[in-house]
Amino acid sequence: QVQLVESGGGLVQAGGSLRLSCLASGRTFNRYAVGWFRQAPGKEREFTATISRDGGITNYAVSVKGRFTISRDNAKNTVYLQMSSLEPDDTAVYYCAADRTYSSGITFQSADEYEYWGQGTQVTVSS
Repeated sequence: QVQLVESGGGLVQAGGSLRLSCLASGRTFNRYAVGWFRQAPGKEREFTATISRDGGITNYAVSVKGRFTISRDNAKNTVYLQMSSLEPDDTAVYYCAADRTYSSGITFQSADEYEYWGQGTQVTVSS
């Protein structure tokens, strides 16, 4: 079982940057693909970015591609989401999620694929 804790959210002006962290418990974190999702007020939770268990494969939502970068440090049991050129539409609660995979080349873009979720961290971008 994996427990996930997000951190790094906050208030930032449009055009600014933030780095979110997702710290996982457990000794087998390198066997899990990880995704970031976000949910804005009154909207559905949406896929943002995902990374394979070894970090070799990444995928992004169209809305964040070129502005956000997902990465991981398995030695630290941590996945990061570096967010740049932030826009007011990026305002949301950001969640990380993890699911066990049996191949290094697998990522998931659907929330239904993930078994473990963190509690979320609020990101607010002011205009």
